Amino acid sequence: MKKKAISTAVFALSIIMVLALIIGCAPTQPATTTPSSDSSYSIAIPKARFKIATTTSLYDTGLWYYLEPMFEKAKNVELDIVYAGTGAAINQGKNGNVDAVVVHDPDQEKPFVADGYGINKRSFAYNFFMIAGPASDPAGIKGLDPAAAFKKIAEGGMKDPNNIKFVSRGDGSGTHGAEKRLWADAGYIYTDIEKSGTWYAEVGQGMGPTLTMANERNAYVLCDGSTYTSYKGKLALVSLVDKPSASTLNIYNVYAISTEKVKTANVKMANEFINWLISADVQKIIGLYGVKEFGGPLFNPIIDGGCTYPACPDLTENMKPVQ
Repeated sequence: MKKKAISTAVFALSIIMVLALIIGCAPTQPATTTPSSDSSYSIAIPKARFKIATTTSLYDTGLWYYLEPMFEKAKNVELDIVYAGTGAAINQGKNGNVDAVVVHDPDQEKPFVADGYGINKRSFAYNFFMIAGPASDPAGIKGLDPAAAFKKIAEGGMKDPNNIKFVSRGDGSGTHGAEKRLWADAGYIYTDIEKSGTWYAEVGQGMGPTLTMANERNAYVLCDGSTYTSYKGKLALVSLVDKPSASTLNIYNVYAISTEKVKTANVKMANEFINWLISADVQKIIGLYGVKEFGGPLFNPIIDGGCTYPACPDLTENMKPVQ
């Protein structure tokens, strides 16, 4: 009896195993899922890409790092930024590599506009150039006007190149352009300054690296006040000539690239970018940037069509939205 019970159990187990094998060998149907009508299913739409070239001072101070995600979120766009001096930024625009440029050298901006590349100019911020140098001030420039300071630096550098030195960006940037104008104001031809001795050195880089080299060489340097302030904690150099003046006023302008010159330029997005920069909300953000960290703004917004400095030109036209 016991033996029969065991045989029955073995037979039943064999039947179960055979059925399992048959089921396992049967072809399986792919699972089908019908998307529901709710919002749990969505199609990812690639963001549009928008390209700009901007000056290194806006990069070195961190302002673009601050503004970039705000613009991307506001316009649902991927912003690609090329950081370069004004000359290089303008070339990026002329070569069709970017849709808009942010620059600050009137001498280079004029032909850029006259040649039909730069359109819809708007001014959105300003600061002032200044001269920093060793605390010992071997050339004795503290408190002078910029042209007089440059003259004393040149005279001292040619006589005593081991102690009186000047470091230039030498990169065709807006700051480099301002330096050339100040040498002219001081009565010098710039090409003569370049060849005048070891006291004068050109870096060929942005504002941050130039400040760093000037600091290492214990040299004088022309820089924008915003970058100097943001780097101040890393420098032994001190501010020696920093009184606002017409010759040191530094206005940042933004341009769209014309499709008449560059067929691929995204003028529509460039105009949206321009209008965003000059909007009241973003102007307020620019005016507050750096206040918490440095006790004052790194850049001044354009308020009511101008700046608070008395000699500032009327920028009313430059604050009207692009149509």
